[in-house]
Amino acid sequence: MLSHPTLDQLRALKLDGMAQAFTELEVQEEARNLAHAEWLALLLDREVAYRSTRRFQARLRAARLRHSQAAVEDVDYRTPRRLDKALFQQLATCRWIAEHRGLLVTGPCGIGKSWLACALAQKACRDGYTVHYTRVPRLFADLDLAHGDGRFPRLFRMLVKVDLLVLDDWGPDRLSASQRRDLMEIVEDRHGRGSILITSQLPVATWHEVIGEPTVGDAVLDRIVHNAYRIELDGPSMRKLKADEERLAPAAATPPANGKPPTGAKI
Repeated sequence: MLSHPTLDQLRALKLDGMAQAFTELEVQEEARNLAHAEWLALLLDREVAYRSTRRFQARLRAARLRHSQAAVEDVDYRTPRRLDKALFQQLATCRWIAEHRGLLVTGPCGIGKSWLACALAQKACRDGYTVHYTRVPRLFADLDLAHGDGRFPRLFRMLVKVDLLVLDDWGPDRLSASQRRDLMEIVEDRHGRGSILITSQLPVATWHEVIGEPTVGDAVLDRIVHNAYRIELDGPSMRKLKADEERLAPAAATPPANGKPPTGAKI
């Protein structure tokens, strides 16, 4: 089938969304009854949706989330881990990012802190915000290397300019003098201009000990803690619960030897 001249022009102009819609409408019988204005409206709607999706995908790639498939719609509120559903759904609107507020997520290992953080970060990408995710040990290692090879100014600009900076796995190692200095500069430059989301196994009350130097600790935590929402999780490990479910699933699916369901079983 010959390519339609209009289709060639749309592709030449990089209107790929409109080109896809044009191809689909051209073979639909119902589309032949549409007025020119209706055709144009459909093409424009598809182009807007296409570009919005491309921008979201670019933001998601740049964010480098640990759990890129995490989504706020998939959060399990039934698991006993003290997750405040009303608060989390409020946070999912991303208004806290627009207001340049922070979020601190604490709780034991395996409770789902990183996954929840990535779900909120993914929603931020969908809503048009720029995001950068990093584990705290990796962040300080990258900053240390950047000081030596001349990349520090560029890395620092990125860390302070993104709308949401996700710092996963804060602590428990005590910070060195250079790490305290870098953290202070990042927090200071982001204060009032961007949001920080921090996850940690340590209670917030112990974070002074991680920073180490009381004066710097007061300055950093004053900018992080006092304007931040808190999610304090507690309960069994989500990884253990999931492993138990997967282990029990085959046994539950195996039919009894006599071919009859056990007493009280639901069919």
